[in-house]
Amino acid sequence: MAVNKNALIRYKTIDKCLQNRYRKWTLEDLIDECSDALYEYEGIDKGVSRRTVQADIQIMRSDKLGYNAPIIVVDKKYYTYEDADYSITNIPISEQDLNKMSEAVEFLRQFKGFSHFKDLDSMVQKLEDHVYSQKTDQQPVIDFEKNEDLKGIHYLDELYQAIIKKNSIKLTYQSFKARSANSFDFHPYLLKEFRNRWFILGRKSKGEDILNLALDRIINIEKSKERFIKPEDFIPEEHFKHVIGVTVAKNSPVEEVVIKVSHKHAPYIDTKPFHWTQKIIERNKEGVTFSFKVQHNYELEKDILGFGEAVEVLKPLNLRRSIKRRLKEAVGNYK
Repeated sequence: MAVNKNALIRYKTIDKCLQNRYRKWTLEDLIDECSDALYEYEGIDKGVSRRTVQADIQIMRSDKLGYNAPIIVVDKKYYTYEDADYSITNIPISEQDLNKMSEAVEFLRQFKGFSHFKDLDSMVQKLEDHVYSQKTDQQPVIDFEKNEDLKGIHYLDELYQAIIKKNSIKLTYQSFKARSANSFDFHPYLLKEFRNRWFILGRKSKGEDILNLALDRIINIEKSKERFIKPEDFIPEEHFKHVIGVTVAKNSPVEEVVIKVSHKHAPYIDTKPFHWTQKIIERNKEGVTFSFKVQHNYELEKDILGFGEAVEVLKPLNLRRSIKRRLKEAVGNYK
């Protein structure tokens, strides 16, 4: 069954709404959301009829597109998914889709090796491996790091669209330290992945520091009426230049970190540096001494602690004391 772009936008919009169980969705709500989505993505301002959305729901419930969506009506008024984990994006890939993906892979492979398209290499490999495993019904031959249960990943596209279209948003967010969630206007500038976890960077208002928010702590995203604040003073390369990970403290100094590493583990740190400024400053019978210049943050300590007894921090003193304290606390857990 052929499906046009507008219909797909409506299906995806309805799907996104029904996944959001923090709100009750009437048919009128779904009509409004579909109308807004078509205006946002396609510039169509005539809205969507009640009959169209009702037909969309019936198609999604049916097997015509392979969705078989478990859409139910609660209290004769509110639409939702009977299965809280259901999404039309989780349905198996059809043979037709696989063929199209194969064609896409063949096209993208032409760009492999070109410096301007080097970021495509891993994506092409993922597509090749996925298509191969689906078509041959065999196990994948490449295993990429992934987390199937990663929370908040479904917000990626919405945040990406907000960034490229320069739209402010209203976030409902609850950090690990907060007792309850709070809502605020947010101006998104950059999506960043670190250790298979996604973050969104931006600011709440003009003049405020850049915030770094984890997608897995986002509870809801809505449209904001706030005028978008342009990131004129935010340059990602400069922002992360002197840190490991994603935590940047505006007033934290950049310090020279010096660590001594055992000979057994030195090759791992030499081939996969802590930071781009890393260099070897001494080799002797006790091990290899490395130095690099970064801010002192949580990710730095976590990476150093990951090597356990193989790494000794020589300086700065505050980092050495912090690592020593945490190692003592860890030993105390094994009484």
